[in-house]
Amino acid sequence: MGQGGERHRRASASDEELTRALGGARGGDEAAFAVVYRCVQPGLLGYLRGLVRDDAEDVASEAWLQIVRDLGRFRGGGADFRRWTATVARHRAIDHLRRQKSRPRASLLEWDAFALPAADDTAGEVLESLTTDRVLGLVAELPPDQGEAVLLRVVVGLDGPAAAQVLGKRPGAVRAATYRGLRELARQLACETELACPPRRRPVGSGYAVRRKRRAVC
Repeated sequence: MGQGGERHRRASASDEELTRALGGARGGDEAAFAVVYRCVQPGLLGYLRGLVRDDAEDVASEAWLQIVRDLGRFRGGGADFRRWTATVARHRAIDHLRRQKSRPRASLLEWDAFALPAADDTAGEVLESLTTDRVLGLVAELPPDQGEAVLLRVVVGLDGPAAAQVLGKRPGAVRAATYRGLRELARQLACETELACPPRRRPVGSGYAVRRKRRAVC
């Protein structure tokens, strides 16, 4: 089985552990809540770093205040909890940016997400070996709609439908954004490792139009 399958198995195992811990955490078990926090916080913080950069820790703290407050009313398993906490964090990030009177950076605050075609998971396999910090550095160079989708897919670990719910978009639009983003990241990595670096595709006909203009001048 490929790395995409391995990634799915790890996520499923983590979600099972999270589901077990949630019952105790809702009942006030501090040890169970510590497990919940350990399962969710790394991905949530990585996602917020992509949205608000250096203010991620502060925004994460705000998000957890709401999560703890509303935990007793939450119903669902581990995967549902990841989606819910990502939604809470995203709303807190938007509020934070509004307080700063900044526009959500064309933002890693608009989008849809994932479920790459199984027959072409090359980009996802390449990303499997990257650290979170490296992913964030590459994602910052992507168009906003692709960047947030990749963060939710790779860093938070959501599946396509869950990411689409977080972003309030259609799964197909999110899937397309994620696919394009991951392919571009794979292209960048190939360039960095001195492998074949295909040029970006120019709009069809642009060169022809320039040549015609030059001939007209002559």
